[in-house]
Amino acid sequence: MDFELYFRFLLALAAVIGLILALAWALRRFGPGARLLPNGSSPRRLSIQEIASVDGRRRLILLRRDQTEYLVLLGPTQDLLIDKGFGPPPERSVEPGGLGAPTRGQKP
Repeated sequence: MDFELYFRFLLALAAVIGLILALAWALRRFGPGARLLPNGSSPRRLSIQEIASVDGRRRLILLRRDQTEYLVLLGPTQDLLIDKGFGPPPERSVEPGGLGAPTRGQKP
């Protein structure tokens, strides 16, 4: 076969892949979900703190909105709010003598 034919094929393939990538970028940037993303100037109010797998089908998710945390169980057929309205745990100070373990005379 002719080298020119292969070169034209590869050039057309690269052009099509480039168009697909440009379209995906444009949809992500200007598409229907673009307005849902926060802009750089506003602080984020919603975040996922932790995700724990309960079994193969269900997950526990710890969400934080402002300074309030919510524990949600997500399943294949329904979602369940386990606990709401609690704040993050207080910061624990670690003593230089160990990893926060009680010393003699202290209760655990």
